[in-house]
Amino acid sequence: MQSISNGITVGKPAPEQEIIILGTGPAGLAAAVYAARAERKPLVLAGPEPGGQVALTYTIENYPGFPDGIQGADLYALLQKQAERFGAIVEYSSASSVDLKSTPFRITSESGEFRTRALIVATGASPRLLNIPGEIEFRGKGVSYCATCDGAFFRGKQVMVVGGGDSALEEGLFLTRFASQVTIVHRRNELRAGRILRDRAEQNPKIRFLLETVVEEIRGPDSVKSVAARNVSSGKTDILPADGVFVFIGHDPNTALFRGILDMDEKGYVRVDDRMRTSVPGVFAAGEAADPTFRQVATSAGMGVAAAISAERWLAEQH
Repeated sequence: MQSISNGITVGKPAPEQEIIILGTGPAGLAAAVYAARAERKPLVLAGPEPGGQVALTYTIENYPGFPDGIQGADLYALLQKQAERFGAIVEYSSASSVDLKSTPFRITSESGEFRTRALIVATGASPRLLNIPGEIEFRGKGVSYCATCDGAFFRGKQVMVVGGGDSALEEGLFLTRFASQVTIVHRRNELRAGRILRDRAEQNPKIRFLLETVVEEIRGPDSVKSVAARNVSSGKTDILPADGVFVFIGHDPNTALFRGILDMDEKGYVRVDDRMRTSVPGVFAAGEAADPTFRQVATSAGMGVAAAISAERWLAEQH
């Protein structure tokens, strides 16, 4: 039996699966490719944002195999097509609750309840937003949350980095390879980053600082051209030129569903070992839900592959 979801024909899943994968980002779909080729016919629940952050990225130039780069939405579509070619089933639904106390595990979703012998958590992470006018409208048109992904598009241009922690300064320093000027904007009067990073940033001639300042609006019209920045002490607002705005105020892993069920670190990232195994036997995690360090498309895909291989071996050992 076939069903139509978001314009794509997908197979109707059976009540019990051998492997269910939560998430259709690079980790989830890479896991689906490997699980499907092992003839486990994985069911993939797409989640609230099919494709994850990749699908929202305009162009990806650092994923191996695409020398001219590839649009994020296109990479997502190719990964899904490859997984489905080998028998993966993609269901456009989100898990709302899980019961991992015994096998088969029970997954409740918008489209019903599923049971599975193995589970791969690839729910990703979401960048924290500024939640200001223009941020969503210009995402992919000058607003970015990944300097490694998008920095090369800003050669010779002026960019702003919002944030004052280690990530903000690390990404800001990386952006100096391309941008003519990098402005670090931070709401407090002192950066939170470590001393070594602060010293490097302060000594870089391309970096300047706007402390005690918040960005209140990002302006276009067609792509980022300027921002409205307010000094929190004086209350004065200035319109400052900017070709890009990079937001680094933190990421939140999409793991709330597993809080109190899987072992996590203090930030909510699922703890895994070198085989992507979680604290519950038969449950594996991959990608940004379990990666607070790298957060790259290629590393997420690699973790997904590892999780699928480990899940396949775990299933084989159960017989």
